[in-house]
Amino acid sequence: MVPIELSFHGAAGTVTGSRHLLHVGERKILLDAGLFQGAKHLRKRNWDRPAFDPASIDTVLLSHTHIDHVGFLPRLVHLGLDAPVHMTPAAYELCELMLLDSAKIQQEDAKRANKRGYSKHKPALPLYTMEDAKTTLGMRREQRYAEWFSLGDGITARFRNAGHLLGSSFIEIEIVDLDGGPPTRITYSGDIGRMAVPLHPDPKAPEPCDVLILESTYGNRLHTAEPLADQISEPFRECLEGGGTILIPAFAVGRSQQITLILRRYMQQGLLPEVPIHIDSPMAINATRIYSRFLNERNVDPDVFEDGRLRLFPRDVHFHRTVDESKQMNNLKGPRILISSSGMMTAGRILHHFKRLAPDPKNLLALVGYQAPGTRGRDLLDGADAVRIHGQWIKPRCKVISLHGMSGHADQKGLLDWVGSAPTPPKAVFLVHGEEGPAAALRTQLAHRFGCQVEIPQMNDRFDVRAILGGNGI
Repeated sequence: MVPIELSFHGAAGTVTGSRHLLHVGERKILLDAGLFQGAKHLRKRNWDRPAFDPASIDTVLLSHTHIDHVGFLPRLVHLGLDAPVHMTPAAYELCELMLLDSAKIQQEDAKRANKRGYSKHKPALPLYTMEDAKTTLGMRREQRYAEWFSLGDGITARFRNAGHLLGSSFIEIEIVDLDGGPPTRITYSGDIGRMAVPLHPDPKAPEPCDVLILESTYGNRLHTAEPLADQISEPFRECLEGGGTILIPAFAVGRSQQITLILRRYMQQGLLPEVPIHIDSPMAINATRIYSRFLNERNVDPDVFEDGRLRLFPRDVHFHRTVDESKQMNNLKGPRILISSSGMMTAGRILHHFKRLAPDPKNLLALVGYQAPGTRGRDLLDGADAVRIHGQWIKPRCKVISLHGMSGHADQKGLLDWVGSAPTPPKAVFLVHGEEGPAAALRTQLAHRFGCQVEIPQMNDRFDVRAILGGNGI
């Protein structure tokens, strides 16, 4: 019987840096390759050489293209990775957008550090270069949803829609028993989306599996039952009718498109006053074009028609690509809505807009989605009196709210329901992509509801899957 080992090299005990290694006999399959984000001690891990040899990887399977799942790939290429990277067609397109932008940021950060002399390294170097990213793009392989494909040595895999992002998937892997026994099924959830939300379809139900690698981002909480329209109607109306500007930090891929679509719907329904919406992010603009190309595919569900055509944004949505176009926003008075990245306020144009808009109490900052510890978004969410931006302490006088209906991740109930939608529960579950509290809470619920063995791996932990399935522990 071929040995099977799982090891966890990111998103273990934390939310970011997803990197999970499946070792089957002589074959090594990497599930995602994400950057660590958030607190400095996490970001520093990106510079650590991985506990596995990148050159030894045979295949990479990519669940989706958020940077905490794809952003480490060029670094692995720089360190010797030379293997096919399988992903869905939509992820194939978004991957180019994300990796080229990430490489540009890496190079610009190194250049800035050298110019200003604040790096301990002389000279400061980028984590990876544009050439590394372009080499990585040449390794992409498209795989359609639900179609099994071979990874060699009796191992097959397929992508199923996870409902989290355009092209996102959970990954089902089947390992044939060469001794004639039943195959072993391993499922990696990636990030599981929510049910009944605009733009992205509901996640598919998983097939039965022996081992489930499951995200636990919101493993200890339930999303509010209060409709999003009820959450935003009063504060948004108060701001807009008072001539203010609503500033929304949003991830360029997925969240910017979703929040814009929702706001346009509310305006059309009379729930909000009709005001211009501005998307100030070159990446968001490029991502919107990719989304638009997939509108008629089953992995996007916009439900928006205008003049008999399917359109993502029907009216009065303005795009700002260049720096000069972004600066034009400085001269535009409210009422209006401005959406810009990054979603956790770690970098990007959102910082310039916040510095300008925060001192005015008639303006509003609306946080949407997960805010990682150590980010400005998290600090503001936790009630910080001031945040440091470009060497200055900025004290917000504007109102700050958090919209809880916009998360792209399933909550505890959603995760449990998704696991329970399989005909039979998994025998063993590994909880990843979650902080200690959420993972521990979800472990308790999984064990109680399904009676399965649940492990919470820490960084670089290794597990003998055969031993666990045989009831012999770790």
